[in-house]
Amino acid sequence: MEHLSFFWLPNNKDKLIKALESEFAQLVEQSISTGKISLPPIPDVVLKIQKLCTEESTTIVDIANALLEDPSLAAVVIRVANSVIFNRRNITCTDLTTAVSRLGILRVRDIVTAQAIEQLKHSVNLTKECNAILMKSAAVSRELGATMVLVAQEFRKHEPDTYGHLEQEKALLVGLLADIGLFCLISEYHLYLDKGNYLDADIALQIFQTRCSATSKLVLENWGFDNDFREVSSNEKYQEIRPDVSYLDIARIANHLLMFRSQDERIEDHEVEFNVTGAEVLFDLSNMNDTLFKNKINDVLRTSGL
Repeated sequence: MEHLSFFWLPNNKDKLIKALESEFAQLVEQSISTGKISLPPIPDVVLKIQKLCTEESTTIVDIANALLEDPSLAAVVIRVANSVIFNRRNITCTDLTTAVSRLGILRVRDIVTAQAIEQLKHSVNLTKECNAILMKSAAVSRELGATMVLVAQEFRKHEPDTYGHLEQEKALLVGLLADIGLFCLISEYHLYLDKGNYLDADIALQIFQTRCSATSKLVLENWGFDNDFREVSSNEKYQEIRPDVSYLDIARIANHLLMFRSQDERIEDHEVEFNVTGAEVLFDLSNMNDTLFKNKINDVLRTSGL
């Protein structure tokens, strides 16, 4: 199966071979293999929070104090903490410390990272073609994340005791960050062109598609995200001991559902494994009319605070 949330493109074997042989493809491959792939230029506060999350001594107050350095991100965290998806007890909070306490240190890291990448995809000043790809990626990632929330909700609705480990807020964030490596690839492509090099745009698009998974996984590893994020970004299983339904399973079902609803011809070659409950979930969401399904997607995004 191709990368879960990436901008779908038709496969072209000849162009793919040429891409793999190009100088740019070799540079990207080297960057990935050596761990030197350029990370997105996100705010210093986000990087600081990511670093704090790797230290055992970090407290809720430390994260709250870091957020004070960026009022816009602080406002996002409070808004998300009060959203329908993240505010399970329906109790409004107005201060950062309470918001961080409610969400948890790692979840705050996930939220500010997702928010920073989302803003970058809409505001970065690259070529017209690159900007268009990033904006398309933002839209598709949001759709995937929201659909993962719907799938997770359906599993919990069918068997709440069995699937209580599936958190709808985490499902959303996992989907939003699934193709985070795309920004790195496009940034390198842009720098490559700035240096006077040339690479056909169609070939570059093939490179973005074939390298997105590996690059996304590398970025998430560098930032300390857990295996659920890494598995979905690369569409591979890393954990030997697995729950009956993992976030990777949720992502695959969500991806299959979106392919079905968009009448994507490639669904004929797309395989996804699921248990009996998964079959019921897929059946229910597949038979939902388009208007209701789109409204539910929009409701998830609107009520998430992101």
